[in-house]
Amino acid sequence: MSSTSSPAPASTAPPAAPPEEHTSDGSKLKTFLGILRKFIGVTDLASVRFSLPSQLLEPTPNLEYWNYLDSPNAFIAIGTSDDPVDRMLEVCRFWFTKDLKYAKGRPCKPYNSCLGEFFRCNWETADDAPRINTKALRETSTPGSSASSTKSGKLKVPGLGSTDPRAASNVSVSQSVTSPTKPIRISYLTEQTSHHPPVSAFYISCPEKGLHARGFDQITAKFTGTSIKVMPGEHNLGIFITVENRNHETYQLTHPAAHLGGLLRGALSVTVGDVAYITCPETKLKAILHYYDEGWLGRTTNKVDGIIFRYDPENDDKVRIKDVPEEDILVRLNGPWKEKVVFTMGPKPVNSHPPEKQTTIIDIAPLSVAPKVLPPDEQQLENESLHLWGDVTKAIHSRQFSQATVLKQELEERQREKAREREKNGEVWKPVFFEQVTDKGGKPQLTEKGREVLKRAQNGEWKLDGILEE
Repeated sequence: MSSTSSPAPASTAPPAAPPEEHTSDGSKLKTFLGILRKFIGVTDLASVRFSLPSQLLEPTPNLEYWNYLDSPNAFIAIGTSDDPVDRMLEVCRFWFTKDLKYAKGRPCKPYNSCLGEFFRCNWETADDAPRINTKALRETSTPGSSASSTKSGKLKVPGLGSTDPRAASNVSVSQSVTSPTKPIRISYLTEQTSHHPPVSAFYISCPEKGLHARGFDQITAKFTGTSIKVMPGEHNLGIFITVENRNHETYQLTHPAAHLGGLLRGALSVTVGDVAYITCPETKLKAILHYYDEGWLGRTTNKVDGIIFRYDPENDDKVRIKDVPEEDILVRLNGPWKEKVVFTMGPKPVNSHPPEKQTTIIDIAPLSVAPKVLPPDEQQLENESLHLWGDVTKAIHSRQFSQATVLKQELEERQREKAREREKNGEVWKPVFFEQVTDKGGKPQLTEKGREVLKRAQNGEWKLDGILEE
């Protein structure tokens, strides 16, 4: 085209994309710190729900980010063993995999959830977790037993992955296979049930294995000046896992407090320096997991020290490892939770056992977060997380941060307008997929619509016709 040609009509010319906005990690943290300093002394940052600029956000919806199936093959192995102690170890193995996103990735701030927002997905995983069989392990350490004989050099401890009696055993799960030949399907549904305080309910279903898990996700957070302390909120009583095939025995897994540090040096990291508990009233077994975030000279150790012991569900008063009588201790666990954790049988400290008697329950090194199976874009509803935040996510990915911030603010204002309209009309908001906004027991109940969504997801069906209007 020559220089004298007429320009194309303005209506047919594509709009020029705004230039990319480049923001370094250092300037991000400086901006973040500047915002946080305004909240020093605030009891709960999460309840304030302050809005961050889009360049400080991870382009991920909160409901998609907060799940515990980073290694789904560890979850479906729960309840496999006939022995109650081994089943508690299966739960512990799952526990150490649930936060791979922190152990292997970097901390991030996802989008704040909107009231009524929901997220659903599946995981397809292989049933390949090594069997845990501590009975066989105990037999190998019994003097005079046939299992303890090492003359042939070919002793195999069933399910403990070792063909050499002089070598340490390993029951850690492997990296989840992307396309397993015989997949086990896990379905997940979560909904933002409360805005003040921010609470979401979740439900995990695996009918093939007779497993389900549920709970309320809610955090409280406080800026200390050098780090952010994150704790479970009053409605977050942990993860409740029910093993239907074992007389519906239920495990309650409580969350420890964590610290988001590295704000001043520009390298964010998560450390844990608190105690977590796993209890099962039906088997009368309890685990105490004590996390240590600092060792000598203030160096971060990321160590965890734990025990499994017999307890009385009617008088559950043992909250520290040192409170538990040695004769009640069945298993000890120890190691860096971001690397490798081992366990030994009996009350003696782990490091008093030779290496061949220390079994690796989890090795984080080869693991990464397993991918989800998501509903097709065209079958997602307006208030479904990936659709709701889709335009904001696209803008952040293209580094159009100003545009992303405008879109985010418009979305948030629409939510405030809906809240004002409900207040004006005297309407009380109710969740769609869960019976209650929160409850004192920490175990949300699905509505009929919630059950139907999970049932369809189990069949690989994503359309919500007859459940919700598209």
